[in-house]
Amino acid sequence: MSAETARMTLRVYEVNLAGITQIVREKTAVKPLERPEASHEFPPCQCPICGSPTR
Repeated sequence: MSAETARMTLRVYEVNLAGITQIVREKTAVKPLERPEASHEFPPCQCPICGSPTR
């Protein structure tokens, strides 16, 4: 699916301690990024199983 056809809608809810849900923000259309920003990416795995931090 290309970024032009991909669609995502977000809605923000708040749930109190009694379990009552209320909508904080109504539906909002979100345009997906072509590539995540570098600050949003996970660092490379450095575990012994993978064996290489540059995998």
